[in-house]
Amino acid sequence: MLRALLLSLTLASAPAAAQEFPVRIPHAFGTAEIPDRPTRVVSLSFIGHDFLLALGLRPYALRKWYGDYPFGVWPWAQDALGQAEPIVMQGEIDIEAISAMQPDLIVGQWSGMTAHDYRLLSQIAPTLAHQAEWGPYGAPWQGMLRNLGRATGHSDRAEAWIDRLDARFARIRADHPDWQGASAAVVWAGRIGAYTGRDIRGRLLRDLGFTIPTEIDARGGLNTTYVPIPPEDLSPIDVDALIWLDAGAGTDRLNALPLRNTMRAYAEGREVYSGLMLSAAMSHSSPLSLDHALDTLVPLLEAAMDGDPATVVASSAKAGILPKETPDAR
Repeated sequence: MLRALLLSLTLASAPAAAQEFPVRIPHAFGTAEIPDRPTRVVSLSFIGHDFLLALGLRPYALRKWYGDYPFGVWPWAQDALGQAEPIVMQGEIDIEAISAMQPDLIVGQWSGMTAHDYRLLSQIAPTLAHQAEWGPYGAPWQGMLRNLGRATGHSDRAEAWIDRLDARFARIRADHPDWQGASAAVVWAGRIGAYTGRDIRGRLLRDLGFTIPTEIDARGGLNTTYVPIPPEDLSPIDVDALIWLDAGAGTDRLNALPLRNTMRAYAEGREVYSGLMLSAAMSHSSPLSLDHALDTLVPLLEAAMDGDPATVVASSAKAGILPKETPDAR
């Protein structure tokens, strides 16, 4: 988190390189035509404010996803928010409220924006929707950041973040050759379902060198990012590294899940329990959250992937989801 903060502060204080306007960015519903560098940005994306803050731009208004943190901004981004007090929106997109804000840019990647929403919003201000090939919730963090960098006149800052984080992913891949091509899945522990390779969490695993089983990806369409897994057949998620995503209330369900004790991932200690903070960091997968996610996740994956069932995955032990005969973590 410290690395992300230092880079964020450095970029925020550095003068932005000149970027010519107008800027035109094609997207699923048309083209966002941005005449000048925007100063009053409304973010409709559930995670987009993290990306704007990484670029040194504090949104005028943002859409809160979940969590009890001020203004819906999680700890890894609070320092970048500083003393700003953005308007906080929740729930469905409120066209009338957004119009009253008089924005000069509306950004809606990873927002679920529909074509109908876009037609109305684009009459208020230039509006950036998701790319057609990504779908509403399938944007890679690099692509989303690049688009926001172009739209706000901060492409240089966007590329600096991408270069550094891509280099970190490359170092992790080089340090863990046994992960390359191994199967992995991120699975919601509440109502059992897996995130596909098109989801931002699935993309994180792929950036680490893992593969998402075709049995997961084949269950959804082109833009599907999450697929239910029936409890009577857990074979699609019986992988080399199984990450249980949870907000803190799913451990009882996991311990009572029928057939979980028949899984190789369970018997061989290949499960990683991801609690509230790690789950949120992975689910945001923003420039500001990825360092926190990697700092926490990589050691847990190392324990799960070492080939020794006796090696305790600390987060799984703390959550109480280890097989009963496995000793507690020290």
